[in-house]
Amino acid sequence: MAVLTEEQALIKDQASDWVKEKAPVSSFRALRDSKSKQAFLPETWQAMVDMGWSGILVPEQYGGSDLGYLTSGLILEQLGRQLTASPFFASSVVGASALMLAGDTAQQEALMPGIVDGSTLITLALDESSQHQPEQTAFEAEASGDGFSLNGKKTFVAEGMCATHYIVAARTSGKPGDAFGLSLFLVAADAVGLERTALPTIDSRDYARLSFADVEVHATALLGTLDDGMPVLEQLLDRARIGMAAEILGTACQAFDMTLDYLKTREQFGKVIGSFQALGHRAAALYSLMEQSRSCVEAALQAVDVGADNIPELASLSKCQVGKFLFQMSNEMIQIHGGIGMTDDFDAGLYLKRARVLETSFGNRAYHRDRYATLMGF
Repeated sequence: MAVLTEEQALIKDQASDWVKEKAPVSSFRALRDSKSKQAFLPETWQAMVDMGWSGILVPEQYGGSDLGYLTSGLILEQLGRQLTASPFFASSVVGASALMLAGDTAQQEALMPGIVDGSTLITLALDESSQHQPEQTAFEAEASGDGFSLNGKKTFVAEGMCATHYIVAARTSGKPGDAFGLSLFLVAADAVGLERTALPTIDSRDYARLSFADVEVHATALLGTLDDGMPVLEQLLDRARIGMAAEILGTACQAFDMTLDYLKTREQFGKVIGSFQALGHRAAALYSLMEQSRSCVEAALQAVDVGADNIPELASLSKCQVGKFLFQMSNEMIQIHGGIGMTDDFDAGLYLKRARVLETSFGNRAYHRDRYATLMGF
């Protein structure tokens, strides 16, 4: 387990207490059952803003606290434990990271303060199919007047219906499959020609499909260097993968704790079922996997904070390892709980559904096994 500073320990405890009291699973369940078009409660997000979480990665000059990725990971883990719905990951982690990596001074000054006060929600619009294949981007951006004209479609855009701005990956030269020729653009959600449609998912979160028809953006909307956006995009994706791994860790750990409690209290044949050797062995194997996953995630978060050279390797390692843990844990949770685990009255199903979505986001285990092997020279 990572050694935390006093401030990080306080934030972890604060986040743990807050999500249990103010944003528990029951709150998410109530939001889902209400059939509301809102994917998160505004008061929940405002409370997170008031605690300073929205600006956790933002430099102090823009009103943030600049506490680093390990600190943001501590918050993401606690949010994952209670399945708390919010734009924290999409905007405060991914959106803020994009501006820090590639934004110029004007872009940062215009958007960073809004991220801090929660009024600006920036999310990444990358995938164009059910597969995570950044280099296969076919979305087009053509020079037009004093800017660019954007045409194409994006799917599985997190917080896509509530976002105020999108970071859009577009091809400005070359063909799908080419690493060179990709560029990133900042596009306002109310841009003329941009249509967004809600994308229903089994975890009842905010995802959207975006359709761009001759959407005109000024040259100042370019984020980073024209045609050479892939290096920045890879850095951004690694930070997103590591952040999501932290959330996945929290979700899986909570599933483990719930299952362990059930093993200690459920009786069968006059004994608590945790005393059965077969179930004890399964719990022990899951515990080992949990600790391995935590080591990978915390190492990756710390690597980003210190600017290590092996961030890509650690990003894929952590996303793959913690994805494996969540997949097995969510399955075992259902199996060990038996029939009750299959009912919607119990929370196990909510964790299973969230698990399946998180596993595929920003590359599934197969994608990251292959990427890790390639990065390691195999």
